[in-house]
Amino acid sequence: MRDLLNKDEVEIAEFCQEVLDLEKAKLPDEYYYTSVPLCVIESVFSIGVRYEGVKNTVKRYCEYFGLHPYRLEPDYPTPSEQQSVEHFLRSFDELGLEEFVHTVFKNRQRTSTRNGILKTEAVHRFCKVLNKYGVNYLQDVKKLYGNEQFEEEIKSIPGQKSGISLIYFYMLAGEDNWIKPDRMIIRFLERVLQRKVKMDEAQTLLQATSKILAEKYPNMTPRLLDYQIWNYVRNNNL
Repeated sequence: MRDLLNKDEVEIAEFCQEVLDLEKAKLPDEYYYTSVPLCVIESVFSIGVRYEGVKNTVKRYCEYFGLHPYRLEPDYPTPSEQQSVEHFLRSFDELGLEEFVHTVFKNRQRTSTRNGILKTEAVHRFCKVLNKYGVNYLQDVKKLYGNEQFEEEIKSIPGQKSGISLIYFYMLAGEDNWIKPDRMIIRFLERVLQRKVKMDEAQTLLQATSKILAEKYPNMTPRLLDYQIWNYVRNNNL
């Protein structure tokens, strides 16, 4: 089994070097948000939709509250320069769900077409769980890593069972070792390997592949490789 995985990882690494511009690989602005609520908004609204709509939703939120969405440096801004989770929750309580839907986000998407809730409500619930576990600022997110109880509470929010939004939240907040195993990443891996690839297997494959690639491209991480693959699939309509 291990030999098979090694063969797969080498095959993926070789294909990535053929089709991706790894020399110039870098993360886009959304991996450098200025606050935790922005990471939550993108991670929840990004599931199952075109990315342009997600960017517009984040943009409308920032314009409404007068926020700068992206930081200029990789380092986290000081807490005083961030919008806290508590501030988001207070604003939500003051305006209410419907006002947030119609005036702030201007987005009525639901977490799923069957028994889903409004994504706006899912963002609110996500932030309430973060607040419960003492997360207000980007610097606080690392305390959540490996907290199974926290992760189960997030996955209990309607539409969050797969854990993809949670993983993406970690990535947006600065975690380098995760990938977002959405349909575009799975499609890429299945195209390379010519077989079915499961969601949890995608994480293992790209973690190992990034290590292979890091020998030639020292800045390579699973998160950076994930983005390069996602962008390639998106731009080539694969």
